Parts: sequence; structure tokens; C-alpha cells
Amino acid sequence: MEQIIKSVDPLYCDSLTSYSRRKTIPVKIGDVIIGGDNPIVVQSMTTVDTMDTEGSIEQSIRMIEAGCELVRITAPSIKEAENLQHIKDGLRKRGYNTPLVADIHFTPNAAEVAARIVEKVRVNPGNYADKKKFEVIEYTDSTYQEELDRIRERFLPLVKICKEHGTAMRIGTNHGSLSDRIMSRYGDTPLGMVESALEFLRICEDENYFDIVISMKSSNTQVMVQAYRLLVEKLDQGGFKPYPLHLGVTEAGEAEDGRIKSAVGIGTLLEDGLGDTVRVSLTENPEFEAPVAKALIDRYAHRSGHAEIKAIENYPVNPYEHFKRHSAEIYNFGGHNVPRVITDISKIENITEKEMKSVGHFYLPELDKWKMNDQGCDFVYSGANPIPFMLPNGMKEIQDATIWTIGSDQQNKFPLFDLVSFSVAEKFHKELNFLEVFDTEIAEAIVLAEQRKNTVLILKTENKHAMPALRRGFVSLLQAKSEIPVIVKVSYPDQSEDETMLYSATDVGGLLIDGLGDGIFISLEKEKEHSREEVLAQIKLHNSVGFGVLQAARTRMSKTEYISCPSCGRTLFDLQETTAMIRKRTDHLKGVKIGIMGCIVNGPGEMADADYGYVGSGKGKITLYKGKEVMKRSVPSEKAVDKLIEIIKEDGMWNEPEII
Repeated sequence: MEQIIKSVDPLYCDSLTSYSRRKTIPVKIGDVIIGGDNPIVVQSMTTVDTMDTEGSIEQSIRMIEAGCELVRITAPSIKEAENLQHIKDGLRKRGYNTPLVADIHFTPNAAEVAARIVEKVRVNPGNYADKKKFEVIEYTDSTYQEELDRIRERFLPLVKICKEHGTAMRIGTNHGSLSDRIMSRYGDTPLGMVESALEFLRICEDENYFDIVISMKSSNTQVMVQAYRLLVEKLDQGGFKPYPLHLGVTEAGEAEDGRIKSAVGIGTLLEDGLGDTVRVSLTENPEFEAPVAKALIDRYAHRSGHAEIKAIENYPVNPYEHFKRHSAEIYNFGGHNVPRVITDISKIENITEKEMKSVGHFYLPELDKWKMNDQGCDFVYSGANPIPFMLPNGMKEIQDATIWTIGSDQQNKFPLFDLVSFSVAEKFHKELNFLEVFDTEIAEAIVLAEQRKNTVLILKTENKHAMPALRRGFVSLLQAKSEIPVIVKVSYPDQSEDETMLYSATDVGGLLIDGLGDGIFISLEKEKEHSREEVLAQIKLHNSVGFGVLQAARTRMSKTEYISCPSCGRTLFDLQETTAMIRKRTDHLKGVKIGIMGCIVNGPGEMADADYGYVGSGKGKITLYKGKEVMKRSVPSEKAVDKLIEIIKEDGMWNEPEII
């Protein structure tokens, strides 16, 4: 087996094993400072029409009181930019001094107005003074430079105004809105995203303007993480100042999906000390975003001082490109199999057929048969509480080795050993055995497992710096050229549903992003005493989160994915209501990606990764897409969902929902 070994020097972060924040220059935004030694800043964005002054003020206040430290407001034209003054004045009169950020996409004139009013402007290099028409253009070096000169001419006035007024700027690249020029030279890549930002950054530095924050957003978590890492490397290599980073996953969606997807992308970077300000983009009211962002950030307030993790001298993974650790195929783990979900039911004694619905398997007594939904788990861990009935073919049971050894069915059940019991065991399953170990036991585990080729590792850690500790275990496997499949196990004390989603997505998703791991196992082992109903609810959550993390990391598609924007003042329809309506009609389309965008700004570009798109194009009018191709224009909104389904059917991607 050949591994891709790349020494990353200098690394994109201070250390892969010892937590520390990347050192950046401080950028002052009103009374808030981003970067330097300052805490990570939470921000969000209003969703009401910017011309609705009172509505903008009231919503901003709700956001601030929910924990938002920067309020972003869209300014698509000069009139909205001018109205920012009234919003700002209204907030100040109410006693709120939270800095405002003007969100600019296409209109340099609006940016120049806004920069004189608010504390920060955000520009998107792919749209600002650049071209996005999905055209492939062949550029020579001279014609490419001509375009750069044109951009400089359009962008330079804004830089000078910001410098004069002490206004900060975010250069915010979005994966889906890369210009035709960038796409023609660099392609649809993280490198293209980085270069798009650096072109604008060079203009700023030429003017000795440094009050800059940079972002690299994408709805694809793998692309997003790779782009931020590459940005840090390019800043270091290019002799740029270490600018603060704003983290976010675009069009993350709503509810559980939006939280998990955001955490996979944002959390992966926070683990390595990257990120100085965070926005979690949810298709929900904006006041719900800040608490989620804060829950992510708060994990790192006391991360320093964790138990020592052996340093990684050469990281055997290219962190800037997609990589998948090769593992041997054992039973249905590893090889070309999708990552597996193991769900812990070990705290339930004498579980019933009816209660198996918590893990996505439904028993129909009148038919005496089982049905499985899209999130039916692959394995259940019953521990010392064996399941007292026959399981459906789509699911297998894992038992503690002590129970399995004395059990009556040693063919259809599988044993789980710890290091000690594995080393002294006389009896093993002939096809599949599980060896559960801590990250600190990985060297011994490799030796034992290599002696028995039908073994899958379950890797866990007690280190509060969990993801890097687990990653170190994988590095040991890669360095030993071991192909043992590995399931990542995490467990948490009693906590909120949001925390379970966010922490699992960070601790396991960060590994999956780097191609490490053949499955996920969220354990119940640290849970306190609860009622049977409460434990079953927790099992259902863990099962759902397991599948959600795999999907968010782009490693296993088990359900429909909705790439939906969080709404803003540009939005031309009720995004929450529309997303719910589309989800109700299409959530059975396994693996299909549907983009739901409020306006053309977040339209075909931002949903470039989607199979189908639903984009607001005017009041009450919707444009429907297949990929980047317009299929129907100006469809009345009351007919648009039906027309979208017609397009999906014509494309052969529709199937009727199955009633369970």
C-alpha cells in the first residue's frame, strides 16, 4: 500500500497536537477587536428588508441580546447603504453600540457610501467589480493583468475611504461565487478561492491598509476547510500579515442539519486554533444563530492545558486536498464501503421491537416484517443487554465479549473486546471482531489487531483535546502502514441536544474531513440516570446525529441535502416557510442536493454544488435550475414547488415516498 506522505512545513496551524490560537494582527471594528489575543467574536446577519428601519433595529436588538457581537446588514444598492445611517442612529438611541457591517456584493457605489457610515464592510471578490456569467474565457497573462488593473481601479476608492474613516473590511470569498476569470485560471478549487481574496488583499496592502478580516466560505465542508488552511499557508508564504479569519459554512440549512454541517466545518478549524470570528448560517431567525456559534466557541475557552499528545512531525495527509485513508475490507467495514453507524442501546434492558424505531428500524406486527428508513443504523451495540428477538437483515448486534462468549448465537452477533480481554481471549468470531481502545493504547492495539485480520478498531479518547488526540491515533496507524478499519467513538456527559450535535460534528467530522475513519459510534456510557423514554430519545438523537455527521462531511449521503441560505434583506420570499414546504415534498430523495436561495446573489453560484435549485428572481417569481442550467424562469411562487418536482421527475431522479 502506498500512502500520500506530505511534510507540511510551515504548517497551517501552530500544532496538530497542542492547542493554541493562531496569532493574528488585531483589527478594530468599533468597540470590538477581532484577532490578536482577544476572544473569538460572534456575529450574525439581519433578514428583514434593510429599508425597514424599525424592523432592522428591532431584529438587531434581538440578535444582540442573544449574544451577537457584530450585526451584518445587506446593502445591495445605494438607497440601502444610505439607510444604514438611520438604523445605526436608532440602535445608538436605544443604547446599543454593537458595530454594524455592510454586506456588499455587486455595487461598489453602495460600498463607498456604507464605508462612511458603518464600522465594517464586507466585499465578495467574486462579485465586486468582477464578472460571474458562468463563461469560460481564455486569458493570456496580459489580458489577465488587464482585468486585475480594471478591478484595482474599481476597488481602490473603497480602500481609500475605509482607510480615511477607520472602517474595517472583510474580504469574503464564497466558493460558489468565484468569478469567471478566477474559474478560468484556477478552476472551481480552494486555490481559486484563496487567489481571489489575495488579489484584493494585495491592493489593500499596496495602500498600507491593513484593517482586514478574511473568509473562505463554502457549503461543501471539505472545500471550506481546505480553503482556510491553504489561505493561512499562502499568507505565510507570500509575506502577508497574519490577518484574522472569519469562519462560516454558507447555506448550511436549518435545524439539526444546519447545526451539524456548520460544526463540521467551523469546528474542524477551531480545533487547530484557526478562527477569530464566527457566524453560523441557519435558515432560521437570526437570533438563533449566535447561541449556536457561542456553544462552538466556548469549548475552546479552557482547551489549553489538556493532557499531552505526542507531537506529529510529518502529517501523513495532504490537508489541502481530498484524502481517504485506505483500510482493508472486513465484513462490511473499510475498503470501498461507506462509513458505518453504530448506535448504542446498551442502557436499555429487554428492548422491544417497537423501541427499535429509535435506531431507524420499524417492526410491522400485522405484517410480521421490518422496514428501515434512510437512517436505519448498521449496527447496534447492546453491551451486556442482549436483544431478545431476531433482528432484521439490515442490522447487526455487537455484544460485550463476555456476553457473546456465553451466548447462544455466536454467528449473527459480534463480540467487542478491550485490550486485556482481546489479548487473552480463546474464542473469536470467524468474520468480525471489535477491539475498543483508547488513543494512548494504539501501538499495542496495532500489534494485536494485525495478528487477527478480522478485527475492526473502535478508537476513543479521554483527552479533552479530543479530535487531535484521535487524529494522532490515525497518524500512528498510517505510519505503521496499518490498514485496520477504525470506528471513531465519542461520548459526552449530560448536555443539550445542540451540544451533542456540535461536539460530535467537531470531534468526528474533523477526522472525516481529513479522510480518517470508517464509521461513527456515539456512546451512552457517561449518561446519568434517566427514564426509559429519555434514554430512547437520546438513542434516537445519537443515531440521527451519526448519519448527519457523515453526510455533512461528505462521506455518506443518507438523505436529501438542502443547501439553503439563511435569508437576509435581499430575500424575495419566506425562506423558512419555503424550505419547510420543499423539504416536506422531497425529503425522501436520498442523496439529492437541492439549493434554496432567496435571491440571485446567493443563487446559481452559491448553490453550485446542488443538483437542483430554487432561486428568488423577483417578487413572487422563482427561477428553477438543474445544476447551473436555468430550466424555468419567472415561475409564480405558488406553482414553483410543483414545477421543481416536475424537473426532478423529468430528470429521472424522482421516486415516490414509501409509507412506513
